[in-house]
Amino acid sequence: MNTLMKTWMGRMFSVTFIATSFFLICFSIFQFITGLLSGKELINIFVQSINISIISLAIFELGIGIGAEYTIYQEENCTFTIVRRTIMRFVGTVCIALVLESLIMIIKYSQLELAGNLTYPVAILGGVSLLLAGLGVFMHLTRNDVESSGGVLDHSSRPRLRRAEDGSAQDFKKGVATGGNILSATGNRVR
Repeated sequence: MNTLMKTWMGRMFSVTFIATSFFLICFSIFQFITGLLSGKELINIFVQSINISIISLAIFELGIGIGAEYTIYQEENCTFTIVRRTIMRFVGTVCIALVLESLIMIIKYSQLELAGNLTYPVAILGGVSLLLAGLGVFMHLTRNDVESSGGVLDHSSRPRLRRAEDGSAQDFKKGVATGGNILSATGNRVR
């Protein structure tokens, strides 16, 4: 697939997801206002509006990730970095959404005195824990691929510098000195 077509499709999907997210936010506000005007129970109105808002946030994050992955003109060797960052942001957003959902369910069930149903939010929290652990394993296993492809793991492109005993600056990550003694990343002198 050529670059122009990939960019066009990426923009189209990104705009679609962002528009869907905006529609869901508008629907959440509409549902909140109509719930207040119709006299529904306040906790149910909040739970429904927050649920829709959380889904909207996840869809918005997906749209932003797709837009960043396909429409930003970057070198081909940074693809690992872009995909890794997109997966990290999306899974992080999903985890936040699931944790908020389970906390809302806990509050709702405790107010309605339905303690027997608390196993569902606890199961969601357990699933989120597994998802975060899986994300951590993924991040650890793909670290070398990102570094070998020339990608940057953090958002700053500045090298982290550390001062040696003689006052010269050196790259902390690589242990390479800009002058004087060479220290490893832990600060030990390399001979």
